[in-house]
Amino acid sequence: MKILGICCFYHDASASLLIDGKIVAAAQEERFTRKKHDVSFPINAVEFCLKSANLKIEDIDTIGFYEKPLLKFERGLYQHIDAFPKSYKTFVGSMPSWFTEKLRVVKIIKKKLKYKKDILFVDHHLAHAASFLSSPFKKAAIVTIDGVGEWTTTTYGIGNGNRIKLLKEIKFPHSLGLLYSTITAYLGFSVNNSEYKVMGLSPYGTMDKKKNEYYKKLKTVIDIKEDGSYRLDLSFFTYHYKDRMPSKKLCDLLGGSIRAKESALEQRHKDIAAALQMLLEECVFKIAKQAKKETRCDKLVISGGVALNSVCNGKLIKEARYKGVWAQPDPGDGGTSIGVASYIYHTLFNNKRKESLINPFLGPAYTNGEIKKILDDHTIIYTTFNSDKEIIETSASLIANNKVVGWFQGGMEWGPRALGGRSILSNPCNQKMKEILNEKVKHREIFRPFAPAVCLEDASKYFKCGKADYHLTDFMLGVYPIRKSWHKLIPAVTHVDGSGRLQTARKENNLLYYKTIKKFGELSGIPILINTSFNIRGEPIVCSPYDAYKCMMGTGIDVLIIGNMLIKREENKKDEWDSERIATD
Repeated sequence: MKILGICCFYHDASASLLIDGKIVAAAQEERFTRKKHDVSFPINAVEFCLKSANLKIEDIDTIGFYEKPLLKFERGLYQHIDAFPKSYKTFVGSMPSWFTEKLRVVKIIKKKLKYKKDILFVDHHLAHAASFLSSPFKKAAIVTIDGVGEWTTTTYGIGNGNRIKLLKEIKFPHSLGLLYSTITAYLGFSVNNSEYKVMGLSPYGTMDKKKNEYYKKLKTVIDIKEDGSYRLDLSFFTYHYKDRMPSKKLCDLLGGSIRAKESALEQRHKDIAAALQMLLEECVFKIAKQAKKETRCDKLVISGGVALNSVCNGKLIKEARYKGVWAQPDPGDGGTSIGVASYIYHTLFNNKRKESLINPFLGPAYTNGEIKKILDDHTIIYTTFNSDKEIIETSASLIANNKVVGWFQGGMEWGPRALGGRSILSNPCNQKMKEILNEKVKHREIFRPFAPAVCLEDASKYFKCGKADYHLTDFMLGVYPIRKSWHKLIPAVTHVDGSGRLQTARKENNLLYYKTIKKFGELSGIPILINTSFNIRGEPIVCSPYDAYKCMMGTGIDVLIIGNMLIKREENKKDEWDSERIATD
């Protein structure tokens, strides 16, 4: 049985393919179009999924869509009517997309794909909750938290075998995700894109509820009950009727106007970020505890956009006392294409679960022959490695000598984290490496941290984590304290609060990457690498050899190790490639 899952028209369009319950391919549309968070119909992602399995669209048994557009339209009408006439401008502006795309999902799918069979729709938060079906747990509590689906913003429930039951929900306009996004906008960052920046900024603020005055102020905005249920004081918000998220009342509460983009970050801004992070954690922990109490499960699956808050995730086991927490590599909206396909196959069609999602490298891969042809066709200067051993030794040596390495190997990762398929690798022991990467490669804010990658069996030596945490660290979805004795030895990955967003590497997933980390350890004495996403600020992670070469030539990346080839930036000219994407991509 072949099921295609589709997500589009709101956030992070994607497509995923399941064959007999196994996830065989998945990718976000942004990687192909090069438009970050692309919401358009994922025609390129669909074509990749079909091509990867050597299928035609007529071979697909069922297509699943990740939410119910009519219910979402109903909510949109309600919120605008309820706030009329304040909502008039936003209402008029939003209507065209509803009638050209969002209410025409069936027609669009059938027309663009020439598909003639059934299309099934699943509730948005059920598609999030269906991450459970890809988890390693036979039974688990489930928590989903995001901005908003059709009406729902937060749920918890239970997964057992191939069944899912959601027990409680909170509905729009009360939303943790939208609260976080509102403060993100207030702090001068882009909504639905830069919430992670606020998370990264928060340790620079006062992470003490008694001493942080903004925590006390934000507590007046949200009423959190002991069972995790919550309500927002809507007088502080405008998102339910207009595009501008922070209201004047909220600005007054926080002591000033919205921060201008790219302007200096004051201590006040850092304290607000800290207050928001503490509030989010407080609420999520209470929800997780209540879910544990009602389901009597000692394992937890968390999904929705808030599940990308890796700082919160890293504390869940300790605070909510679970024995294991799991999130799929893309717990946000992009991941719902896997969720809806899994739900259709396992729950609606009542098929037993066979395996969990262990391998995140579900995107496009290129053979050495394909890469060589592209480079030769465009007279790119490169050398060829004779063996994997040579790749490993050369890569580790370059990194140990403080070179910045673009790493392009195997399939592209599923989700927003680079996990050793499309990564930039560098030396965590170099005090200056964080500054080098931020200024010369990533072109981003200096306060943002870089992630440490370590082989699974070495993780607990350097980080305060254990086996129960590895379900999160495999996909770089948890932040953990770095043991104090290592802070000065790996300064480039030690955040201001002594933590790191850890990625654990496994032999069975990516042997070349795993062995490169180990080899660097032999050279440096510390088997840890900086692993950051292979992209520059404002662009998606690279997908093709063209994207990788272009990124290297436009940044301070020193070399590109792509397949069994080594390309040095200094030996090539930036203008050797045409500006338009070549056909072989």
